[in-house]
Amino acid sequence: MQFYEFLAHLTHQRRLSAHTVDAYRSDLQQFADYCLESYAVERAGEVSREMVKSWLARLVEEGKAPTSIRRKLSALKAFYHYRQRRGQQAENPTVRIPTPKVGRRLPATVPAQDLQRLFTAFPDPEEEKDYFLLQDHLLLALLYQAGLRRAELIGLNWSDVDPDRRQLRVRGKGNKERLLPFGPQLAGLLERARHLRAAAPTDVDPESLLITERGKRLYPKYVYNKVKRYLSGVTRETKKSPHVLRHSFATHLTEGGADLNAVKELLGHASLAATQLYTHNNLERLREVYRRAHPEGGE
Repeated sequence: MQFYEFLAHLTHQRRLSAHTVDAYRSDLQQFADYCLESYAVERAGEVSREMVKSWLARLVEEGKAPTSIRRKLSALKAFYHYRQRRGQQAENPTVRIPTPKVGRRLPATVPAQDLQRLFTAFPDPEEEKDYFLLQDHLLLALLYQAGLRRAELIGLNWSDVDPDRRQLRVRGKGNKERLLPFGPQLAGLLERARHLRAAAPTDVDPESLLITERGKRLYPKYVYNKVKRYLSGVTRETKKSPHVLRHSFATHLTEGGADLNAVKELLGHASLAATQLYTHNNLERLREVYRRAHPEGGE
């Protein structure tokens, strides 16, 4: 099966991130491999509804999580919808195949006091002379204090920073831009980082806000490893990804009484439904307070 045209559509027309396109590619290739192995079918137009259902049953037998199966089926549905719209497919084999329902998981977060311990452990930025230690501080601060996605962080350039207005230009999903305010602590980190970078070798990428030790723009695994290393020192939360800091940013805002629409804009969500997930975190916290403190709360 050939997916190049569809993947190019996702990249150039829908402007999905490289990470998302790679996920589509992987899921579609898994389906193609299954069809070839189980039915000797090589062409997308020869796939039947029964083959799709059989593949889903195989995924369940393999113990794949409902969220994973849901994503794979969504990728397949999108692919066949694209083929049908372009007149390449008479019948869509994914029609009327229900998408598995999944329970809504509350996002993992780190308590504010633990994150405060993390940030106060760093040396005073004004006295810091080690650029990469300062950059670690800056990287974590951007994720938590601005609520950035990992891809947004990696894509930041110095030209995106407006120190006078204290705002950051961020390119989010679908290449949509938004402006984010930042406070004095982040402003100080950015100013010190700019000063230390001025003394960097000439072969360092001059545009990228954050760089590797080799002077190149950051890559996803680099960011993940940094975040995991530092969060391991302050939390026992199993998940220690960059998104945990983004979740913490949103949760702490809503706990502090921030308007949900404002949080939506800060996060770059397309709809309020995605942002409302963070109100559930508050409800869970309130239920726990009620359970522990009220005479009839129960144990």
